[in-house]
Amino acid sequence: MPATPRRTRSDALQNRERLLEVAAQAFAEQGLDTAPAAIAKQAGVGVGTLYRHFPTREVLIDAAYRRQLTQVCEKVNDLLTQHPAAEATRMWMEHFIRYATEKSGMSEALNAVIASGIDPYSDSRALLTDAVATLLTAGARDGSLRTDVAPDNVLLLMGGIAYSVQHGTKEQARPLVDLFMDALTKDSTSS
Repeated sequence: MPATPRRTRSDALQNRERLLEVAAQAFAEQGLDTAPAAIAKQAGVGVGTLYRHFPTREVLIDAAYRRQLTQVCEKVNDLLTQHPAAEATRMWMEHFIRYATEKSGMSEALNAVIASGIDPYSDSRALLTDAVATLLTAGARDGSLRTDVAPDNVLLLMGGIAYSVQHGTKEQARPLVDLFMDALTKDSTSS
């Protein structure tokens, strides 16, 4: 008789989530200088619990990055249930740009993950493309956004905005998003 897989206890899931939250913040702020023991302590768990969930620093960094990106993408549905599509798109773009500029400190840690043979970005493009496609589809459905814009092009421009803000000033984000939204709205295509 095959053994049934054990269900993960809810406290173990909570510990894992807390570890990922603390790790993402710590690696973004301190890079690779972050000690796993300090992450465990700040998360309120023992270092053994950390290593039970994440046997190496690289596995922890990868999981923290993937969790953050998933949360950013899942925000699309929340915004669309509460706001019209164009407004939800603007809000999500601003959220994404904040996320992208805040995670820039994590790049050293992500480079170490890549050097270890793990690809933290393997699902990133698909997740982001799906999020943007959901926004564009909602905007096409309610008539507020253009229908001739590809999600990949939106991602490229958002990446450019995030890059310029990261290397400039945070105040640049809103006018750039405004300009981008002007180009995305249906009114901008009519003469």
